[in-house]
Order: sequence, then C-alpha cells, then structure tokens
Amino acid sequence: MENNVIVIGGGAAGMMAAYAAARRGLQVTLAEKNEKVGKKLFITGKGRCNITNDCDTSDFFMNVSRNSKFLMSAVYAFPNTALIDLLEENGLRTKVERGGRVFPTSDRANDVIRTLEKMLRDAGVKRALHADVEKISKPEDVFYVYLKNGDMMQANALILATGGKSYPLTGSTGDGYRFAQAFGHNVVKPVPALVPLEDAHGICPKMQGLALKNIGFTLFQNGKQVYGEQGELLFTHFGISGPVVLSASNYIDHKKQPLDIRAEIDFKPALSAEKLDARLVREFEANQNKQLKNVMANLLPQKMIYPFLREGKLDENKATNSITKEERIRLGRSLKHFSIRIADTRPIEEAIVTAGGVDTKEINPSTMESKIVHNLYFAGEIIDVHALTGGFNLQIAFSTGFLAGSSVFD
Repeated sequence: MENNVIVIGGGAAGMMAAYAAARRGLQVTLAEKNEKVGKKLFITGKGRCNITNDCDTSDFFMNVSRNSKFLMSAVYAFPNTALIDLLEENGLRTKVERGGRVFPTSDRANDVIRTLEKMLRDAGVKRALHADVEKISKPEDVFYVYLKNGDMMQANALILATGGKSYPLTGSTGDGYRFAQAFGHNVVKPVPALVPLEDAHGICPKMQGLALKNIGFTLFQNGKQVYGEQGELLFTHFGISGPVVLSASNYIDHKKQPLDIRAEIDFKPALSAEKLDARLVREFEANQNKQLKNVMANLLPQKMIYPFLREGKLDENKATNSITKEERIRLGRSLKHFSIRIADTRPIEEAIVTAGGVDTKEINPSTMESKIVHNLYFAGEIIDVHALTGGFNLQIAFSTGFLAGSSVFD
C-alpha cells in the first residue's frame, strides 16, 4: 500500500490534486460523495464556468481578500497560464472576456468537467463515487477512511478537498471542517462570502428586478468605509445583489456583532456634486411646469422614481418650478449618496464561496501539508482563503490542489 493516496472531494481542487499526484506515478483514489465529480463546477459562472482570470500573476494577489501571502507558493507553482495551457493540451479551448475572465470557448461548464475527467483517466486515477465519508482515523502511519455505506479505504497520504459550506446541494456541507478538527486543526468560523445583502427597511423589493450599470457603490461597517467601487447592481425581493455587491460582501467582518452595515449608491458617479446640481438646475428650467416624477425620468429608471423620491421625502407630484433650493440640493445628495441599511448577508448556503476554514497558520504554504499531522494535505475552499469574483477562487482551488498533489511523499 506504499505511495497510496486518497483525495476526498471531487471538485476543482480535488480533481487537480488527484491528477497532480497520479502523474507522479502514485496510486490515487478520488473519493466523491455525489454520483459524479465536478458538481459545483457545473454551476459556476452561471453554467459557463469562469475557469480563472487572465491577469498577471503579481496582480492576482490584489484580488485575494484573505490570506493572500499564504497562497504565493501555490499560485506561482501553478499560475493561470499553466492552468490554461494544461486544459488546452487536453482539448479544451478557452477565451478571455471582460475583466480578464477566462471561459471555455463553448460557454459550457460541462466541457471543463469532461476535460478534467479525461486528465484523471489518462493519469490513472481511480474514482470512488457515492463515497460519503463518515469519519477518518490515523492510529499510526495509515489513514483509515470510513464511509457511511460501511466500506473502508486505506492510504498512506490523505488530501482533504471537501470544499466549504456554500451550495450544500452540490456536496459542500462542511464535512471537511469536522475531519480537520478531529485531527486537531483549528477551523476559523465559516461565514458567507461573495453573497447578496438583505435590505433592513424594505425599499429594495419595490425596485425588484431593476439592474443598474456603472453605479458607484460604497459599503460601511460600524461607520467605517470597508469597500468602494463602480460596477453593476441588481435590486431583488430581499435586498441587493450583482457583481459589485458580491465583491463588497467579502469585506464584511462577521466577528463584529451585531452587524452594523450600510450601503451607499452613487447613481451619477461621473458627475461631481456641483456638476450634478447644475444639471438639475437645467432640467428644472427646461421643464418648469412638469411634475418632479416626470423630470426624474431623465435621471433614473422609471421603476425606481417613486421609491427614490419617497425615501428622500420629496413630493413626486410637485411642479419643478416650485422646488426649493434646499429640496434640489437634497435631491442631488440622494442621487450621489442613496443609503440602504443592511440587515444581514444572505445565508451561507447562498454564498458563492465560504470565508473561514482550516487555519492557514497550521498548513505549510510550500506544500499544503498539515503542520500537525504528517501526510495530511488540504486544498481548495476548505482552507481559510477566498477572493473576489472573476475566476480567482477557482484558480485558488486549482493552484492549491496542484501543489498538494505535487507535494505528497516529496
């Protein structure tokens, strides 16, 4: 049984770890609780699979929200260029879209999974499907992996790539945290990251379905700005979502309870307060006898005019020629600083990724091996690392998986 490796978890990190270990001639078994591998990959990028990001490796770490230094060895050992080359060598064609996002040319996540499966077959990886792990023990130098169906597997080395707690229907139910803790590891409390935000006072549902582009978005926690960027936003039945909101959620400190969070939207980020006021003056002068709600159609989408004016305590039916200077200034301020009190994030089950996980202080960043248990390795979302949207989290999974698989018994 020498040089026998078990990888638990058939996602991006697990498949890459299994491939990297098997290509070195090791006997590798990939254990996946589902009926097939890559189940979470299938839904990434809205079914298109945003494989990685085409940015320079040195810029990659600017998009990592937590423990970026820990990832340096893994990302430099297996950067985005190496991943793309490997996938293309195995038949997958890729393309680069806005923001450096890399997708399969076919726009089908299934093609990425098929390519990874081919790599596993060619490398000689044995797959064990429906292998739902109950517990793991290591009385001496051998890992004993006990399955819920009563079976047991043995290996000299173990790679945990079980994911986090987001999207539990894909198999990410937090099992890996329990296994890690049983081996003495500290697990930083898992919390949602890249997740929509819930409105505390009910204004967002009135604008449900409205998508805005190129707005300024700022997030405050306990009165301090934690995020600010321009991007796309979507109003929903519970609050706000969209790329800029998901990115902002990465910077929420969940240890500060109760959460004191406020979002601020700038509907006219290209205009200074002075230039916006000048535009309002022109709009009002050109439409002196029109009601405010009709003039606002030149400034905002129709669906949000009534809730916007009501929030600013402005009479929608008032004629523009009777709008006072104070009201006009208040209107301009609302257009630049529209405030939404946030009650909470959506549940972790709805998050794109999980923040928290196995403490990086207890993992060797050069190998992904546990500093506590010899021949135990970690890869992917189970580790306390996460990044912004745009393919960075999948690259983390592939990079840590590749490094773990390349380091076993080394």
